[in-house]
Amino acid sequence: MKLFDVYPLYDVTPVSAKGIEILDDKGEKYLDFYGGHAVISIGHSHPHYVNRLKEQLDTIGFYSNSVQNPLQEQLATKLGALSHCEDYNLFMCNSGAEANENALKMASFHTGKSKVIAFSNSFHGRTSAAVATTDNPSINAPINKQQEVTFLALNDFDVFEKAIVSGEYCAVILEAIQGVGGLDEPTTEFYQFVEEKCKSNNVILIADEVQSGFGRSGQFFAFQHHGIQPDIISIAKGMGNGFPVGGILIHENIKASYGLLGTTFGGNHLACVATLAVLEVLEKDDLMANATRLGDYFKQQALEIPEIKKIKGRGLMLGLEFDFEIADLRKRLIHNQHMFTGSAKNKYLLRFLPALNITKEQIDVFFAALKTELK
Repeated sequence: MKLFDVYPLYDVTPVSAKGIEILDDKGEKYLDFYGGHAVISIGHSHPHYVNRLKEQLDTIGFYSNSVQNPLQEQLATKLGALSHCEDYNLFMCNSGAEANENALKMASFHTGKSKVIAFSNSFHGRTSAAVATTDNPSINAPINKQQEVTFLALNDFDVFEKAIVSGEYCAVILEAIQGVGGLDEPTTEFYQFVEEKCKSNNVILIADEVQSGFGRSGQFFAFQHHGIQPDIISIAKGMGNGFPVGGILIHENIKASYGLLGTTFGGNHLACVATLAVLEVLEKDDLMANATRLGDYFKQQALEIPEIKKIKGRGLMLGLEFDFEIADLRKRLIHNQHMFTGSAKNKYLLRFLPALNITKEQIDVFFAALKTELK
């Protein structure tokens, strides 16, 4: 049997990693400034994370949600306290796409409606309703296109209001910082307007924090930069530092009932411990403050490079926009400088999504290499 060939692959085979350093099968060292799409939030093989998982494996790794699992309650308490979202309830699943599926399903249950408002250049996953709300027709199969989704421009107040007052929608789904789309953001005024209109029209506001959550923007959630309160928050990626885990935070105004949502693997013992370990490191090492400090430092360094036309993002969810497509630059950074970076739907944007405990010295190494490749 062969692998189903859906990924264009760089010719690099990582075999071990620590912090932001990765070793390949030839013994070459690479620096990871991308974290596998913002997944590696506290660094590869963080000792606290590794020890927590090992200890849990020695006791119990999995049982289904048909029995008590106190780790889920511990996680909900810790997550609520650190994120300041105590007035939400936690449902755990396995990925960001699944989180958004459950968020959209809950919105439809709650309102009795099915249409969704999403935004240009959005990315919410690759499954069913999640991919239908993703602004990329090439990854939407006919079965996905049965979903009724209206795509609107970010920050267009009039168009948004005309759509939402129709009374047809169950949900608005919005990234506070677009990931794959290219790091565009709603303004604070627009996000607050969306929140207000959702409330007055009985529409569920879903904050997609799959990539921007867990401290990456400098706040625990990126929507917290705008002073709003969503009805549902979707989470994944940096949540587990590489362990496959996702979830949604559902405001307590939305009531639960048996059978409303379900999952086999979601919230298993290892997933809970992986997420608890991430939260413990985020808190102990003050990594949200570090994301803010080093995000500011990154922007200062970027201003010194004339080829960079625009700096986008917040905290350590950042992008550098050039006046040329960056695919070749990204290849040179991998092969010549041994550095992983990211791309976006915006072909002129180089994405920078390192672990939140990155240092100034490592950022300096990145910019020295970037300058070399821009000569």
